[in-house]
Amino acid sequence: MVTTSSDEAGAVDAAEELRDALAQHEITADVHDGYGLALVSVWVGLIVWCDGRRFWWRTGWNPRQYRPIYAWHPALEPVQAARRVALRYADLRREHARTGQDAS
Repeated sequence: MVTTSSDEAGAVDAAEELRDALAQHEITADVHDGYGLALVSVWVGLIVWCDGRRFWWRTGWNPRQYRPIYAWHPALEPVQAARRVALRYADLRREHARTGQDAS
């Protein structure tokens, strides 16, 4: 039997709220959970992690430090977080269209 910790349940609840808020931006996303985290799969290169307290997602790459750059937002504000994620989604869609990459 697999049990879910209360932290993981909070992460999943917050991720589902984010998914629902993204739907208001006409963005379809999937929620996955495990190991105390929830993931919201939004688009190629755009996964939002949630630990129940905050959402975070990759926004770019720092070539000087050789590491990704992340944005984060409090999980208590899924509507505002969805707006920010939707802006990143739009950027990625434009990049894919410009470079002709296949998103599938």
